[in-house]
Amino acid sequence: MLFYRAAVDLSRSTLNYVAGVIRRRRKAIGSTWRLLNPGRQALLVLVYLRKDETFAEISAGFGVSATTAWRYVEEVVMLLSACSPKLAASLRKARKDGLTHLILDGTLIHTDRVKADRPYFSGKHRVHGMNAQVIAGPDGTILWTSGAKPGRTHDLTAARVWGILRELEKAGILTLADKAYQGAQATVVITPYKGKNKPESQEAGEPLPRQAPRTWRTSERPAQELAHPPETTVQPQQGRTPRQGHRRPAESPCRSGLPRMKWVP
Repeated sequence: MLFYRAAVDLSRSTLNYVAGVIRRRRKAIGSTWRLLNPGRQALLVLVYLRKDETFAEISAGFGVSATTAWRYVEEVVMLLSACSPKLAASLRKARKDGLTHLILDGTLIHTDRVKADRPYFSGKHRVHGMNAQVIAGPDGTILWTSGAKPGRTHDLTAARVWGILRELEKAGILTLADKAYQGAQATVVITPYKGKNKPESQEAGEPLPRQAPRTWRTSERPAQELAHPPETTVQPQQGRTPRQGHRRPAESPCRSGLPRMKWVP
């Protein structure tokens, strides 16, 4: 195996933050010595998450086994997930900061194909991945990210599963979303008009009022025509008596009780 020097496009502050999280974790559990110090473990995890290399390649570059590299990555991912802000706390902070509105959108994180690939295949993007919901500020700064759902999960379904619509309604912050969130039961979520012939209210940027559900009667004939059908008289065809018609075929042997004929090649 050949070795070479490489670089990862991350800042030194990111490395120091992850190393500090690992250092506090080792102090809490009383882990005095490991094969890699907190800084090297943090670099291993960041390289794996950023460059998506295999555990065999990562372990060879840092001088550890593939199992140790996997255990280091799993530990740090769990620690970073525990440090991430909760949805309610993020919305309270956004309201305290005086943000005028928020942006809600879903993203697909590409993954390798797995054995049970059907739930993870996104028909929209035609790739395998995981669905993640993101809430950002007006300038695009990410305030909160959800967990991962299979790639075929719809954005509106994922938002309902993670309770995003309920928390946005409680916070009362105007939220802009795309057409994937049409039908969201939240008055603060504003979605664009879907379809042609956009009304004037949508041109002005105002939300479209909810329409009454369509009844089955609208697709049928008017009620007055059904109640009083027109009276018409059927005229007999020229050259044929009213009781004249096609000759009825003889009754089938299968209905007359006769035995069925068996075909022999």
